Amino acid sequence: MEKPYLLHLLTPARNPSPFDVNMALDAGWDHCLPCTGVALEEVPGLVQDAIFSRGPKGVARTALFLGGRDVHLAMDMLERARAAMVPPFTVAVLADPSGAFTTAAAMVACAERALVQRELFGLAGREVLVFGGTGPVGTTAGILAAMAGAQVRLVSHEGAAAANAAAARCNRYGVRLEGGDGSGAAAVAALLEEAEVVFSAARAGVQVIDAGQLAGADRLEVACDVNAVPPAGIAGVEAGADGGPVAGTPRAAAGLGALAIGNVKYRTQRALLERLRAGAAVDLHFEQALEVARGLCD
Repeated sequence: MEKPYLLHLLTPARNPSPFDVNMALDAGWDHCLPCTGVALEEVPGLVQDAIFSRGPKGVARTALFLGGRDVHLAMDMLERARAAMVPPFTVAVLADPSGAFTTAAAMVACAERALVQRELFGLAGREVLVFGGTGPVGTTAGILAAMAGAQVRLVSHEGAAAANAAAARCNRYGVRLEGGDGSGAAAVAALLEEAEVVFSAARAGVQVIDAGQLAGADRLEVACDVNAVPPAGIAGVEAGADGGPVAGTPRAAAGLGALAIGNVKYRTQRALLERLRAGAAVDLHFEQALEVARGLCD
């Protein structure tokens, strides 16, 4: 009898994500088994329990999914998980906390495609603002944009201190991000004066950029918003926006909404879960997510 495909979902959260469980089962895993409330120091023991119990054939049908809400904790968990493995008991690991890695990858890849369509050839050298930049999706989008060569500011509604602290935490990935003060309308308008690309990953149902502020965004080329709950996080970028011009922007910026980005996110996560099931002992996180998302946007 063949051993089943088992995906162990380790999360610091109190509850597993139903979205992730559904995605795993739909990608062909026989079972997705959650461990909740997982502390960092518990990861090695849980990993070794998962792998040493299965034998060589079972290990080939076993993998780990790391969840939660903290981008940096998820990467720490990935490092601890990999260090706990002893060949030949090695398995693939996917980190995607709150779907942040795949969502951010989809947003960045969609923005890159929009820039190419406008004959602007990618993010390298561009001024990028990330609203909701202290959250998991915003932080990850900032990291990926910086890796692509952009000059990135993580913007926080709590002010410059919170934004700068979030930016500093990203140094570990070999990038340098800056913080931006998004605590008031005038501060946001000032930031938008130089922005060429804007990513909005702010809390659902909160508008962080209004029409008046967009009217002063003289250099804006692309505006991406993952908020699907009205009102739009960026005025004029509705959930169904798929590259059409954002009304009132001086350069008729391309707008990308939650549904267009979400379609790429969904397919990216599905592809990574299928890659896990293939059996190679690989580490998958935001960099691999962007690689897949870019392929989907070609």
